[in-house]
Amino acid sequence: MSRLSPFTRRIGTLLGIAILGMGLLASPSTLGASDDLYIEITKKGLGKEVVITQGAREWFMLIEVTPENSVVLRQEKEHGRYLVDESETHDRPMTTGEVDAAITDYVNSVKARATKK
Repeated sequence: MSRLSPFTRRIGTLLGIAILGMGLLASPSTLGASDDLYIEITKKGLGKEVVITQGAREWFMLIEVTPENSVVLRQEKEHGRYLVDESETHDRPMTTGEVDAAITDYVNSVKARATKK
């Protein structure tokens, strides 16, 4: 039976932490908000997607970025019925900062409009 040196154990621990961190980075980020809002933001290629739910209400925004353009899709549902279903196309790719700002603005807008029923 061979014993592992302290250096080998440290390397193994660091690798384990690094792998765990990579797994957390790859998973969708989830933010809990007051008034039972559940917010999930997921990176999608160069863009992002956000899904916000509150009971039977759901808000969705997808920003898809390609080298040629950007497409922004917004949907809002209540009890499975679409209240909003719109998209817009931009003739250039959005920057990471623009994508983040658009997602943040959308989340803040939904928080401001969402009322607890």
